[in-house]
Amino acid sequence: MRLKRQRALIVCLLLVLGAAAPHRSPAADASGRITATYRVDLAALHLGDFNLIASINGTAYEVEANGRFSLLAGMLYRASGRTMSEGELSKAGPQPAKFTVSFDNGKKKERRELRFRGGAVQDISIVPKKKRRADRYVPVTDAQLRHVLDPLTAAFLHTRWGGAPGDARICQQTVPVFDGKQRFDIVLQPKRTETLGERAPLPGPVAVCKVKYVPISGHKPDHSGVKFVTENEDIEVWLVAVPRTALYIPYRVVMPTAWGTGSVTLTEIRVGAN
Repeated sequence: MRLKRQRALIVCLLLVLGAAAPHRSPAADASGRITATYRVDLAALHLGDFNLIASINGTAYEVEANGRFSLLAGMLYRASGRTMSEGELSKAGPQPAKFTVSFDNGKKKERRELRFRGGAVQDISIVPKKKRRADRYVPVTDAQLRHVLDPLTAAFLHTRWGGAPGDARICQQTVPVFDGKQRFDIVLQPKRTETLGERAPLPGPVAVCKVKYVPISGHKPDHSGVKFVTENEDIEVWLVAVPRTALYIPYRVVMPTAWGTGSVTLTEIRVGAN
């Protein structure tokens, strides 16, 4: 398997996980801490794991994810990264204030930082900053950076919508996301309901949503990775309710590929007070 394809798969899986749930916020008086571990696989290969911590204190929230990925014990491919988001919760939805992401794959390092104000991106910092040929990328406009969420906020700060757990109608959502370079929508559609067994970290019904990635700007239209995700009709995210909270989180993300089925799966979760 080519290294470029491995890298593209990991990025695609994290992209879907980072923007896969409807963007409704928890109640403003919610408080607590969620610690979760996710496993990343490609066919029979375990690529790695990443940990996530989400803390809510009154109206303030902070979400942090750390991960290290490897193929064949790092001999063939390895990467590590850290992502963090913080902001405020309101009845209208989460309002991100700051988002940072950094990664190192052994050959390339990068750090991005976004600052938000009133639901709009105010400042973008990317280190090292590389020039991009304007004729190859769809330009990002100021209007497209209003009323958007960062990937972590989009994935992990959502409320029960009033229906029964596992009701696939929760999937009727479009999530606007900006990751520092690309502005895109994640469109969810109801697909089916599954039931997780007692051995699952969160047993019970889950809503299974069909996921469509819709690029808006900041991307190369002819890029193979963009085309791959855009044309893929079989990407799924499983949304599960977290006990004692007002949150739904991704339990599983599935992406069929030409090299096997890629997946990101929740393996452990702890819910408690801050």
